[in-house]
Amino acid sequence: MKGKITIRDVAIMAQVSNQTVSRVINNRPDVAEETRQRVRRAIEELNYQPNAIARSLIQQRSLTLGVITAGLQFLGPSQTLNGIAKQAEEIGYSLLLKELPHFRSNNIEPLINTLLARQVEGIIWAVPEIGDNRELLPEVSIPSIYLTMQERPDVSTVAVDNYLGGRIATQHLIDQGYRRIAHLTGPLDWWESRQRKAGWLDTLRDAGLPVSEQQSASGNWSVGSGAQAMEQLVESFPDMDAVFVGNDQMALGAMHVAHQKGYRIPEDLGVVGFDGIPEAEYFVPPLTTISQDLRELGSTAVRQLTQAIGFGHLEHLVFEPRYISLRPELCIRESSTSSK
Repeated sequence: MKGKITIRDVAIMAQVSNQTVSRVINNRPDVAEETRQRVRRAIEELNYQPNAIARSLIQQRSLTLGVITAGLQFLGPSQTLNGIAKQAEEIGYSLLLKELPHFRSNNIEPLINTLLARQVEGIIWAVPEIGDNRELLPEVSIPSIYLTMQERPDVSTVAVDNYLGGRIATQHLIDQGYRRIAHLTGPLDWWESRQRKAGWLDTLRDAGLPVSEQQSASGNWSVGSGAQAMEQLVESFPDMDAVFVGNDQMALGAMHVAHQKGYRIPEDLGVVGFDGIPEAEYFVPPLTTISQDLRELGSTAVRQLTQAIGFGHLEHLVFEPRYISLRPELCIRESSTSSK
């Protein structure tokens, strides 16, 4: 077929009307599944590229989502943004990205006003809750969703269940026979860190195991801070036989110090991390970790937001706040499998 492929070419191949093709492109629900698949096959075979600008003009919509993020040099934020971008592309939305200068910034109103001026249809706040950076959330007239924060009745949130992750990690160490379990936490003004520490603490208490301030030290998510915090734990809690670490990077630093101090992992010291970074299985020994799917976190946010936006007129939308919690999973490797 020569020339530019049009919606009419797709309709002819799929044996449907132009309007049906348009409904499939716009992800409308009023199309039979068999018809939808036939249209999609035709689109793929013809390599048809819908004109996003024409679509937005016809529908009188921008088909754009605003995203506010921070710390894209770090693995977590970049993976989350990857999930946001992939899901948005799949359903035909563009992104307008604004990056905060640092995680703790609470001056977000100018950024949101910029997004509103560009006619975005929804906003994703993809910065974790730290300190008071959520205290001054401005009210906006369009659907918005927040990632990685404590549940609030007035906003929609998608978050990994960090408390459950802390409980799963600690219970796994108990099940493996460890009894003097320390915790190396991330910064305690981060909501995720507080939740993971609470999960560790409650699990030890439920099991009747000892808990003291000497069993905990904090880092800043970096490998170096994990090493420094592990040095502190060796001094304050020398009888520890396991450690739950707030993220995999700090776990690498902790394991390095443990080796230097003569601990055998997992025979003398069990170690569990958090995040599930790809490199964790190449640690020596391979690291048991709590895996959280941050790409799915971003994808879920886009799906929830675009579902709220819907297909009608934006001024008539009613966006009911929701809290969606994603379950983390335990990935068992050699660093925690000692039979005591």
